[in-house]
Amino acid sequence: MDPAPMLKAALALLTLTALGGVAMGVIRLGRNANPPSWLAMLHGLLAAMALSLLLYAYLADGMPALAGWALLAFLVAGAGGAYLNLRYHVRAVLLPKSLTVVHAVIAVAGYVLLLIAVFA
Repeated sequence: MDPAPMLKAALALLTLTALGGVAMGVIRLGRNANPPSWLAMLHGLLAAMALSLLLYAYLADGMPALAGWALLAFLVAGAGGAYLNLRYHVRAVLLPKSLTVVHAVIAVAGYVLLLIAVFA
């Protein structure tokens, strides 16, 4: 099975995820408030869908090395996002800016790696 269609679908989902992430970053860093729960849940759901596709492509049929590194980055970013949600957002505690930025940087690194893997 060719992993390219799954990688492209994951990239499309992650593009939507990134748009939601940017919106949440602007809300958190600009307005000094937590983003709405529906946006955080949609962001996590889209990311999980993309992560599932990447994981399936990795396990079922080999994929480019850069895509494997992207998968690793997204797993770390996903764990960080789950931590932010469960430790802060659910309890209505303001998300720490430092952890939010670290989550975003790791996710952007994964996105760039996947982008290069898909179009290289």
